[in-house]
Amino acid sequence: MHPSFEKVLVADDDLPWEIVDDKIQRKVMSYTRELMLVKVAFKQGGIGTMHQHPHLQISYVAGGVFEITIGDQTRVLKDGDVYFVPSNVLHGAVCLEAGLLIDVFNPMREDFV
Repeated sequence: MHPSFEKVLVADDDLPWEIVDDKIQRKVMSYTRELMLVKVAFKQGGIGTMHQHPHLQISYVAGGVFEITIGDQTRVLKDGDVYFVPSNVLHGAVCLEAGLLIDVFNPMREDFV
C-alpha cells in the first residue's frame, strides 16, 4: 500500500511528488477504500486529458486558473472555486495559469496507488 494509506496527520514534506508528465505532478495525501485526497500541481499549459471514471470527484482550485470541462459545460475557474464530477461523466482540465488542484474521490482511485 501507498505510505499515506489511512494516515491521520500528514505533513506535505513527508510525501514525494509523482511525475504525471512534464507539466503535471501529484501527491496522494491520504486515503481509505472509501475516500482519497490528492494534490495535483500544474505548470501553465498542463492538460488533464478528457477522461471518465466511476468515482465521484470534487475538486478545489487552491491556486492558478483552469479551464474545466465537465460533460458539455466548460468554465474558467480560479483560486477558491470548486467543481464536482459525477460518476462516469467525461471531464478534463487545461491549466491557463500555473496552479494547484485538490481532488477528492469516492471511492479511492486504486489506479493512483
